[in-house]
This record gives sequence, structure tokens and C-alpha cells, in this order.
Amino acid sequence: MEKKSNAETYAVTPPGYAPGATPRPVVGQTDGVTAETPLYRHVADRLARRITDGEFPVGTILPGEQSLASENHVARGTVRSALALLARRGVVASRPGAGWIVQSATHTQGLAAFGSFAQWAKNRGLTPGGHVVRESEAKATADEARLLQIAQGSPVLRFTRLRSLDGHVVMVERPVYPGWLAHVLRGLPPDTPSHAAVLDAAGFGESFGSHRIDAVAASSEDVRLLGVRRSSPLLRVRRQAFARDGRPIDLTEDRYLPGAVSFEASSTSDARPGGWTRTLS
Repeated sequence: MEKKSNAETYAVTPPGYAPGATPRPVVGQTDGVTAETPLYRHVADRLARRITDGEFPVGTILPGEQSLASENHVARGTVRSALALLARRGVVASRPGAGWIVQSATHTQGLAAFGSFAQWAKNRGLTPGGHVVRESEAKATADEARLLQIAQGSPVLRFTRLRSLDGHVVMVERPVYPGWLAHVLRGLPPDTPSHAAVLDAAGFGESFGSHRIDAVAASSEDVRLLGVRRSSPLLRVRRQAFARDGRPIDLTEDRYLPGAVSFEASSTSDARPGGWTRTLS
């Protein structure tokens, strides 16, 4: 007997579908629409994929909302919600009298939220995740002591965490915190989404930081955690964060999967400063 998709089991029109429309899977969902994910997010993901694939290049005016609604077999309001989500992610923008215009094939975030992975993700309508695979206390190396402004051999708290976006792992994060912050972070639930938020709530929020970006070959642990081949190139970001009083509060090395995230630099021809943005590929 031929297996039918879940979409074919609806007795009435599901929420978000146009009256009389035949529900069908979207965004590669072969099992139909799930209750866990709002329909407009499926539509947004599908449209974002078409933009990334080059069907709608930057500067292109998208088809009208009614046309997109017909293509996706959804109500116009669902499309409008999907476009609003993509606008928050920086992918499209509404132009009065013109409609929706593609302004980026990727999701970008300004420098203000560069330091916080979780906040950057939330600002773009993405769900950040974190899972600690190892937590240990050790003695600071010479480099760690110098950068954290503590004595060599002083206690530090180290983590290895997998970070995800919408449930998909995108990088492994290895932060090191000075011992005087251990009481704030020690023993947190493994799936705590943001250590930065925990520190901020305890009065040790990040005020500024520095970042060094390069490429590095995947280590044996990277291979195991990220599922890449040995020595595969990974994007590495080494960060140092400082509290409002100027004290260093962490050293972190992030290793991103290829194609997961990129970073863009902007510049101007006048006296205004440029800056870095984090971009979701």
C-alpha cells in the first residue's frame, strides 16, 4: 500500500493554509507540516533557500505576496509573516511602491551583538542552542594567565560546548574562564543556551571584546564532535571578552563548520568607521 504524507491526512484546512487549498509539504518536509514549527517559518526557510540558490539575486523584487501564497498553498498572512521574519534576518526589505526586495543572500548581524552567539541568533529569529560535552577545572597556562590577567597556575574553568542554530550544530566552542568566575558557571545544566546571559545576570556582562579570525585544520576531537574529516578546514574565531570594569572574563576559541558562518568587513570612503558583521551562510 502506498504511503501517504501527513499533509494528506488533514480533514480540514490547517491554520495558515488558504481556504480550499490542498495542503502539501514545504521546505523539503516530506512528512508534511509539523506542529512544532509554525508554518510561516517553513515558508521563510523555503524562500531563503531559493534566494541562497540564486533564483532571486540581491536587488531582485520578489513575486507579490499573493503569488507567493499561491505557490506555497498558504494564506497571504502566512507569507507576510514569513517575509517579516526574513526582514528581521536582514535577507529582504520592504520598499514602498515596489514590494519586497532581496538585500542579502545571507543573514547578517551588526557589531553590537558580535560577542554573543545566542543574542545574535535570537535577533535574527533563530533558535540558539548549546550543549556542554566537557567541563573541567585546571591551572592556567602562561598564555591564559597573561590574557586573563591572573597568575600563571591560577585556577581556570574550561568548557567544550557544541553550539547550534535551529537544532543544527554549527560549531564547537571552547571557552576558558578565570577561577574567580567559577562559582557563577560551575555545574550549569549542560543545555544552558547562553553562558554570556548567565554572566550578565550575575553582574559580569561583556562590555567589549577582541576577535581574531583565521582557518585551522580540524583536530581529532573536532572530527568526533562535528563529523568532519581529519584536517578539514574550519573557520576559527578566537575571542577575548572584558567586563564593564575592564577585567577579562573569558577566552574563547570557536571552530565553525565550513559554510555555516562567515564574517564580513565593511568600510567607507569618509571618516565614518567601518566594522565587522557575522553572517549566516
